[in-house]
Amino acid sequence: MDALSSPQNDFLTGVFPASPLSWLFLFSAIQLASFLQLDPSLGLMEKIKELLPDWGGQHHRLRGVLAAALFASCLWGALILTLHIALRLLLSYHGWLLEPHGAMSSPTKTWLALVRIFSGRHPMLFSYQRSLPRQPVPSVQDTVRKYLESVRPVLSDEDFDWTAGLAQEFLKLQASLLQWYLRLKYWWASNYVSDWWEEFVYLRSRNSLMVNSNYYMMDFLYVTPTPVQAARAGNAVHALLLYRHRLNRQEILPTLLMGMRPLCSAQYEKIFNTTRIPGIQKDHIRHLRDSRHVAVFHRGRFFRVGTHSQSGLLSPRALEQQFQRILDDPSPACPHEEHLAALTAAPRDMWAQVRRSLKTRAGDALEAVEGAAFFVSLDSEPAGLAREDPAASLDAYAHALLAGRGHDRWFDKSFSLMVFSNGKLGLSVEHSWADCPISGHMWEFTLATECFHLGYSADGHCKGHPDPSLPHPQRLHWDLPDKIHLSISLALRGAKTLSGNIDCHVFPFSHFGKSFIKRCHLSSDSFIQMALQLAHFRDRGQFCLTYESTMTRLFLEGRTETVRSCTREACNFVRAMEDREKTDPQCLALFRVAVDKHQALLKAAMSGQGVDRHLFALYIVSQFLHLQSPFLDQVHSEQWQLATSQIPVQQVHLFDVHNYPDYVSSGGGFGPADDHGYGVSYIFMGDDTITFHISSKKSSTKTDSHRLGQHIEDALLDVASLFQEGQRLKRGCRRLGEDDSGHRCGSLPCHTRGSRAPTTSANF
Repeated sequence: MDALSSPQNDFLTGVFPASPLSWLFLFSAIQLASFLQLDPSLGLMEKIKELLPDWGGQHHRLRGVLAAALFASCLWGALILTLHIALRLLLSYHGWLLEPHGAMSSPTKTWLALVRIFSGRHPMLFSYQRSLPRQPVPSVQDTVRKYLESVRPVLSDEDFDWTAGLAQEFLKLQASLLQWYLRLKYWWASNYVSDWWEEFVYLRSRNSLMVNSNYYMMDFLYVTPTPVQAARAGNAVHALLLYRHRLNRQEILPTLLMGMRPLCSAQYEKIFNTTRIPGIQKDHIRHLRDSRHVAVFHRGRFFRVGTHSQSGLLSPRALEQQFQRILDDPSPACPHEEHLAALTAAPRDMWAQVRRSLKTRAGDALEAVEGAAFFVSLDSEPAGLAREDPAASLDAYAHALLAGRGHDRWFDKSFSLMVFSNGKLGLSVEHSWADCPISGHMWEFTLATECFHLGYSADGHCKGHPDPSLPHPQRLHWDLPDKIHLSISLALRGAKTLSGNIDCHVFPFSHFGKSFIKRCHLSSDSFIQMALQLAHFRDRGQFCLTYESTMTRLFLEGRTETVRSCTREACNFVRAMEDREKTDPQCLALFRVAVDKHQALLKAAMSGQGVDRHLFALYIVSQFLHLQSPFLDQVHSEQWQLATSQIPVQQVHLFDVHNYPDYVSSGGGFGPADDHGYGVSYIFMGDDTITFHISSKKSSTKTDSHRLGQHIEDALLDVASLFQEGQRLKRGCRRLGEDDSGHRCGSLPCHTRGSRAPTTSANF
C-alpha cells in the first residue's frame, strides 16, 4: 500500500494532541484504582456494568474490565475535546502578530508556553485541523473605513467624496442585513469566505485558464543537474511521487510560525490526482483517492505511463527508461491530436460543450489524462538561462512555462511538469485547488530530492539499472469526430493569440538581498513593496490600486487576503523620493513610516481583519438576496493595475545556500490581473539575490515588462542609498566582469541607475 489506511490516519489526527498510549495509561490507572478498591468513576462503572449483558458468574471480572474500558474511553474523549477547545482558544490569540519585531510581551510569552503545553508532540500534517479557529467576520464599519482609507490615494477629491457617499449609504441601508447573514454562515461553515472564493473567483470564471488563472514555478536558475531529458524527468517524477507518498502518510510536518503556531493544511489534500472539470456556468474539481500513472505529452502524442509495479513505486532509472521510450517513439501524431490540449486553454463554456462529445467518443483516453496523478510534457525545445543572451533566454523560459505554445499541457490538471530537451524543469499550476505556498512546498522538496538525494550518475543518467521487462508506455488514441476539429482550431487560434500577447520578464537582482535589508532592521517584504510603489510611479506617473497576496491560513480552510500596499504613507514616500529638494534623512523617515503602515496592514490581513475578502463575501450575499448595492458593485468592479506576490522559501534546511548558492529555486510568476496592468512576483534567493518575475500584455500601450524591470532595479538601489551601507552598494552597482556597455558575460544586464543622485553622508 502507498499510504496508511485513511481510518488510521483519521483516528491519529482526530485524537491529537493525545495519543493511543494516553488511553492505555488512563485505562491502566483506572484498573489500578479498582485493584486498590477505589472508584474514580464515582459509581459510573457500576452503572455501566448493569447495562452490559450478564454472561454468567465466571465472566463477572470480564464485565468489570469492559466497564473500565468504556469509562476510560468516555473520559479520554472528554479530555481530548477539552484539549481541542483549549488549543482552539489559544490559537485564536493574535497579539503576537501585532508586537514589534524582536520584542515579546509577557502575555505572548505566557501564550507561547501554554501553546507548547497543549500542542502535543510529533504532529502529523493534519493533526491541528480540528483545533484551528475559524476565520472571524470583521466589523463592517471597520472594513468600510479601511476601504475608504485605501482608495484615498488613487482617487480625486470629487471621486472620493462620491465613493464615501456610496459607502455611507451602504452602511445605513444594506450593511447590517448582509453582515447578519455572514455571521450566520460563520457559525455553521468551516470558513465564511473560502468556499465562495473558490467558486466565484475560480470555478465560475469563464475565461481561459492560461495566463488568466495559472502560474508557474522555475527550476534552478544557474545550474541544470543533467542535460539528459529523460533522466531529469525520471528523477523529478520519482521525487514528486515520493512527496505524494509522504503526503498520504501525513509525514509532511505542518507549517508552524514561530515554531509554534500551526497553519491550515487543508489545501495539501488536492495536490495530486486532481483535475478541474469544465462545466456550463461552473467548473468542478475532481479529486481521486489514488492514481498509479502519469499522462505524458510529446510531439503531439499522448501516453499513459504507469508509475508503480507489483513491488511498489518504479525506480528513477525505470521511469527514465519509460520516458526515453517515448522520446524514441517515431510514430506521428494523429490528425488534430497534436493540438487537442488547446481545448483546455479555451473559454470554459466552449471546452465544456466539446468535452461532452470527447467523453463519448474517446472516453478511455480522456480518463487516462484526467485521472492521472499529474501531467508531464516532454518539450522538444531547450529552455533556461543561456550565456549567449541571458536576459532574452530567461524571458522565453518564463513565457514557455506560463503559456508555452498553448497546446503542450493539460491546463485542467492540478499541475503539469514541464521537462525541456536540455534537462531544464518547470511547473505550470492550476490555481483553483490551492495557492502558491502549497505547490511551492512540493516544488522545493522535488528539486532538493531529485538533485541531492536521488542524484545522477557520471554520464547524466539516473542511478540504478533499467528494467527491460516493463511494458512500453501506452499510446492514447483519440477518436475525434469532425465537429471537434473546428473547435480545436478555434481553441488553438485563441490560445496562440493569448500566448503571443503576454510579455514576460525575469531578472535576478544581485546588488543586495535579504541580509542587507535585515541589517537595516526592516521587513524584507515591506522594503520590496515600497520599492515597487516607487518603480510603478516612475513607470506610469501615477499611483494605482495595488494587490499584494498574503495568507489567512492561521484559520481553518483559510486561503488568501489582499494587502492594499498603495497607502497614503507610501505615496508620501514616493513623492519625497521624486522631489529633489527633499533630503535623504527626510525620505528615510517617510520610508520607515510607510514600512510600518504596510506591516500593520499585513498583520491585520493575516489575522482576518483585511478588507477585500469581507467585502467580497458581502457582495456574494447581496447577489444571493438580489439586493442592489452601488457601493459593493463599485468595489467588485475595481481593477488591480499592479498585482504582486512574494514566493516564500519554506524549507531552507533542504538547500545549502552557503556552499551551493546556485542550487536554490528561482521562484515563479503569474499573468497580469488587468489588461493594462502588471503582475509582479519576487523571491529571496539566499541572502544576497532577489529574483523578479514581471508580466504584462503587449496589446497595452501603457505597460512594458522590461521597462518596469529597469524601474524596479533603479528603485531598489535608490531606496538602499537612503542607508549608509546602501550608498556604497549603489556606487558599486556595476557588477564585476561588466564591459563598457554595462553587460556581463553569462549574466544579466545591469540597468541604468535611479534618477535621484545620492547625497553625502553629512546629511545623515
